[in-house]
Amino acid sequence: MVRFFYKGKNNSKGGINMVKQTAGRDNLGEFAPKFAQLNDDVLFGEVWSREDKLSLRDRSLITICVFMGKGLFDNSLKSHIMNAKKNGITKEEMAEIITHAAFYAGWPNAWATFNIAKEVYGDDTEKEENHGGMFGMGEPNTAYAQYFIGQSYLKPLTKPGSSVVSIANVTFEPGCRNNWHIHHASKGGGQILVCVEGEGWYQEEGKEAQSLKPGDVVVIPANVKHWHGAKKDSWFSHLAVEVPGEETSNKWYEPVTDEEYYKL
Repeated sequence: MVRFFYKGKNNSKGGINMVKQTAGRDNLGEFAPKFAQLNDDVLFGEVWSREDKLSLRDRSLITICVFMGKGLFDNSLKSHIMNAKKNGITKEEMAEIITHAAFYAGWPNAWATFNIAKEVYGDDTEKEENHGGMFGMGEPNTAYAQYFIGQSYLKPLTKPGSSVVSIANVTFEPGCRNNWHIHHASKGGGQILVCVEGEGWYQEEGKEAQSLKPGDVVVIPANVKHWHGAKKDSWFSHLAVEVPGEETSNKWYEPVTDEEYYKL
């Protein structure tokens, strides 16, 4: 099987470089050396690496639609779907992408693509059910999805209005993080994170990111800009405890960019 992997890694200047692509040389280096060189150095070494123009996630989406539209259902498509998953496209998003493209690429092509995608994403449901720690994952966090990169899940542990303290279990899939945000308050306020499963990050503006693991507790002061989320290769769950205060409100800001995130 020929597999194409183009996951980014950090360079010495804090940017993102592409992992060196060798699939062409490994499979066709002797038979078609020029094609192998163009595949590895130009297609993946130059085109896919232009993340400042178009993210890996969006390039994966486009490539899958092109393969589907042209009826290319070999191992290369499976490899691109695998990388799409690594680049942050969720199972739900993949299903929606294929469904949408079916009206343009054809119903039989959609069926063939779904069969491949199911192999890649098929075990996600079982895996997701095992996340969230002792409190469970809850439901997809659709109400706040616009403030997250990737999929998050929310399980409230206290009923609204039943207590002055609100507690919920928040679960992040690998690579998922929320936008920069501030918990405003004129007195008191803020938030406490109690890490219960997996590994994640917490970062305040102007400070180094803090690595988190189960048992860690983060006290977030009011009026401090920050973000938190999973590491790129780990699910992560924490309890979010809202600290009572006066004149409290939340303000959401810009997303944590891929460049910022993959530097960690």
